[in-house]
Amino acid sequence: MADSVDAKLTAVDALSTAADSGCGIDFSAPGVDVILPGRPDKPQLVPPKALPKRSLLQTEGRAALLHAITHIEFNAIDLACDAVQRFPDMPHGFYTDWISVAVDEARHFRLLQERLAGIGYVYGDFAAHDGLWEMALRTRHDCLARMALVPRLLEARGLDVTPGMIAKLSQAGDAESVRVLEIILREEVGHVAIGTHWFNFCCQERACDPENTFLDLLKTVSRGALRGPYNDDARRLAGFTPGEMRGITALANDTA
Repeated sequence: MADSVDAKLTAVDALSTAADSGCGIDFSAPGVDVILPGRPDKPQLVPPKALPKRSLLQTEGRAALLHAITHIEFNAIDLACDAVQRFPDMPHGFYTDWISVAVDEARHFRLLQERLAGIGYVYGDFAAHDGLWEMALRTRHDCLARMALVPRLLEARGLDVTPGMIAKLSQAGDAESVRVLEIILREEVGHVAIGTHWFNFCCQERACDPENTFLDLLKTVSRGALRGPYNDDARRLAGFTPGEMRGITALANDTA
């Protein structure tokens, strides 16, 4: 498994180097329909409801939480790279933005990998779910939908829940894990903001209203994906409008 993980991290480093040098990448090439990215043998992927809840007062519980976040960051590498290779005919900045995100996600993965090792665990020791990549497949034919439902829905959810995880880890006395999550939270705001920028660009190209388009897309997802509480400050910095936040709240509360 280590070789597979290391190969992906090395590939991200090479992609970043090629982008910085301005050679070796043809952003005009046709998009590639990747159905399944390279994966290590572990972790085992199971439905989200099959993942057990563990107490953060125990080392195993903290490790399970960190492992779940590590898995999210590993998938986030795939998502950023997939955006680069899947959607042709976007402005050059679209590709360099998502390469920069892939680099950040790889660094986050390494930070979490080191933290797991520090408490006696490795990536793959716990089961995980595949929700992020399932959404990537669902939006693989539409860049506008991808920008709305991956960075602005699923990754924005991380902005909401991470402060609570930080607080619980702080209460458990795990200052090192808190430090790592604070770095990730700060930088993920910028990643969601990149999604907002390119979502708005796609809406402008199609002459559609961003707020209404976003909320219409959210009507196609489960209400559970929209539940609060929300990190209003982080979402504002990431480009969410007051109208979008009112709409998200209304949809989350709609039980019809």
